Amino acid sequence: MQKEYQTITEISGPLVFAEVDEPVGYDEIVEIETGDGQTRRGQVLESTSDFVAIQVFEGTEGIDRNSSVRFLGETLQMKLTEDLLGRVLSGSGEPIDGGPEIEPDEERPIVGEAINPYSREYPEEFIQTGVSAIDGMNTLVRGQKLPIFSGSGLPHNDLALQIARQATVPEEDEGDDDEGSEFAVIFGAMGITQEEANEFMDDFERTGALERSVVFMNLADDPAVERTVTPRLALTTAEYLAFEKDYHVLVILTDMTNYCEALREIGAAREEVPGRRGYPGYMYTDLAQLYERAGRIEGEDGSVTQIPILTMPGDDDTHPIPDLTGYITEGQIYVDRDLNSQGIEPPTYVLPSLSRLMDDGIGEGLTREDHADVSDQMYAAYAEGEDLRDLVNIVGREALSERDNKYLDFADDFETEFVQQGFRTNRSIDETLDLGWELLSQLPKEELNRIDEELIEAKYVEDEGEPVEAEE
Repeated sequence: MQKEYQTITEISGPLVFAEVDEPVGYDEIVEIETGDGQTRRGQVLESTSDFVAIQVFEGTEGIDRNSSVRFLGETLQMKLTEDLLGRVLSGSGEPIDGGPEIEPDEERPIVGEAINPYSREYPEEFIQTGVSAIDGMNTLVRGQKLPIFSGSGLPHNDLALQIARQATVPEEDEGDDDEGSEFAVIFGAMGITQEEANEFMDDFERTGALERSVVFMNLADDPAVERTVTPRLALTTAEYLAFEKDYHVLVILTDMTNYCEALREIGAAREEVPGRRGYPGYMYTDLAQLYERAGRIEGEDGSVTQIPILTMPGDDDTHPIPDLTGYITEGQIYVDRDLNSQGIEPPTYVLPSLSRLMDDGIGEGLTREDHADVSDQMYAAYAEGEDLRDLVNIVGREALSERDNKYLDFADDFETEFVQQGFRTNRSIDETLDLGWELLSQLPKEELNRIDEELIEAKYVEDEGEPVEAEE
C-alpha cells in the first residue's frame, strides 16, 4: 500500500524534508506532486521514525508545503532489455532519443550486488583500444577498472570517444560472430555541457558506434542529484548485458569529478560534517561501490570493464578524487597538459601511467611474445630521454655524448610517432609493437638490455642493427 503525506517541513537545495508517522525504507522511491499537477521523482536519503530526507531527481523548483509526498515502497529500478543497445537515455534512465518506450524483459535495483570474491575470475584477456600508448604501454584487460586522469580543458572526451569507437576483443574479431554482437559500450556522461553532448552524439551516430552502445546523458543543467544515479543505472545495464546476455561490456564514465561534486552538494545540504576539502567522509566507500562492479564471474562468458574519466582540479593528483580513485582502481592513464600544448593526440603521458593487470593480459597467446620486453625497453628509454632533457636545459645538447643524443632523439620520436596518432587512427596491437621495434632500432643493440636475446636476434641483423622480420 502506497503511503501519501502532505507534511513537507523544509526544502534545502536538492533535498526535501517531510514528517512521517511510521518508518520509511532507505533508498525508497518517492513521487512528489506539486500544486500545478507536476510529478517529481525522488529517493529517500535519510529516514527516522519522525521524518525523512528526500533527494529530488528533477530539482525542487515549484515544490512547496502544499505538495504531496507519496512513498512507492520500492527502490529505484532499471528497465533492462537487450534492445537498449542503440538507445540514448537521460541521466535518470528515460529515453530521450525520440524512440519508443522501453519494453523491459526485467527490472533490477540500481544498487547492484557485490560480486562474491570467491566467484571472481582473474582478469587476463586483452582489450584492444586502438590507442598505442594504452595497448602497448598500459594494456587494458577484460574485467579491469582503469581510470583516465585528466585536467580541465584537456581532450579526455576525444580520447573517450576514440576508445568507445575502436575498442574490440581481438579473438572475437577472428571468429565467425559479428563483432557488434559480442562487444558493447555503456557510455555514462555526468554533468557535461550541451555542446559536449552534441559532440558525443554526432560522433556516435556518424561512426555507427551507437549501434553497439547504450548512452546515458546527464547534462550540466540537470539536477545534481540525478548525477548520483546515472553511473548506477549504467552499471546495472552493463551487468545485465554481461552476465545475462554474455556481452563483453566496456563502461566509460565521464566525468567522475562532477559525480563527486554532486556528492559534496548533497552532503552540504544535509549539513554533514565534511571530510577532506569539503567532500563527504564516505566518498571512498561510495566510489568503491561503483568501481568494484567491474569484473568477471567464474562460469560466465561476459565481462564488465570500466574506464572512469576524471578531471583533476588544478591538475593535482593528490586531490581527494584522483587520490581515492587510485586506491580503488587498478592503475591510471594520465592525459598531459604539456603534450597537449605540443599538439600530441592523444596527449597520453606514459611515465606516470600504469596498468597493474597488464602483465597478466599480454604475451604469447594473448597479444604477442615480445610485448612485455618491447614495452619495458621503450619505457626505460623514454624515461632516460626525459631525464636528459632536464640536463640539456643546464649544459646544452652539445655537451652530451653520442649515446645520450640518441636517447634524446628516441624520446622526441616516441612522442611524435608512437604516442601521436590522432583521434581517428585505429592501430592494431601488431602495428603498435612493430612501431615500437622501429623506434628502438635507433638505439645501439647493446642498449636493449630489457629485451630477450632471442627476440633481438629474430628482429636484428647483428652487424647492421637493421630491423628484419622474424623467420617462420
